[in-house]
Amino acid sequence: MPEATHVASGKVREIYALGDERLLLVASDRISTFDVVLPTEIPDKGRVLTGLSGFWFARTEHIVQNHLLALRDDGRSTECRRLEMLPVECVVRGYITGSGWKDYLATGELCGHRLPEGLEESERLPEPIFTPSTKAQSGHDENITRADAAEVVGRERFDEVERVALELYRFAAAHAEARGIILADTKFEFGVDDEGALMLADEAFTPDSSRFWPADQYAPGGSQPSFDKQYVRDYCESVAWDKTYPGPNLPEHVVVETRAKYVEAFTRLTGISFDEYLADPEVVLR
Repeated sequence: MPEATHVASGKVREIYALGDERLLLVASDRISTFDVVLPTEIPDKGRVLTGLSGFWFARTEHIVQNHLLALRDDGRSTECRRLEMLPVECVVRGYITGSGWKDYLATGELCGHRLPEGLEESERLPEPIFTPSTKAQSGHDENITRADAAEVVGRERFDEVERVALELYRFAAAHAEARGIILADTKFEFGVDDEGALMLADEAFTPDSSRFWPADQYAPGGSQPSFDKQYVRDYCESVAWDKTYPGPNLPEHVVVETRAKYVEAFTRLTGISFDEYLADPEVVLR
């Protein structure tokens, strides 16, 4: 790509500039757990992330604009608008799990939301809640209160982001539920364009940014089987690893099972076969 200038590397994506107004995001097959990129890749993972994001971007434009301009033929590269990114992670939770569960056990609260007493792990919340976090340059993101997030981005922008994030979650959760999948929680990144318009960016409702659970196996009271990278997290928790670089190599059966979970999430959520996507990535935009 002679027209592209490499500008940054993320845990999963390589970022290139295409002039002053566009970026090229290339989703690799890298996988990270506990903020460490593991030495073993998951084949086609980047294509799943790109295809699912394109699918959701095309179907949520009635809620908020997004950065997508085009999908390239390799199925893992996205041309997008260059935005000024908001410096907070925007998380919506419909179920109490993960770091939210740990905060709830410690305080009975989550990001300033006082939650009902006696919740079980993975239980559905009375209503989805917006739970922002820091966007750490290194180490772990940390949950913050809604008031803290409003101070960072401004009250008016915060109110807009919270409203949009909750609407996006409800839309995708209903879509997933109709296909036998629970969307437990999800993370968004938002940016603004030169005119100040809010836009959804990065990725949307992928197994990397969301917890997807099979509805027919849902049983509150503990962790749930999932279509996301929780399977890899569980393996990494089972070995003697201190969660610092470098991470453990993944055995073949973990790689195969993880790829299968990602591809199943893609096909069930989109209704499109993965082979069809590989042959024509723009099928997810129609």
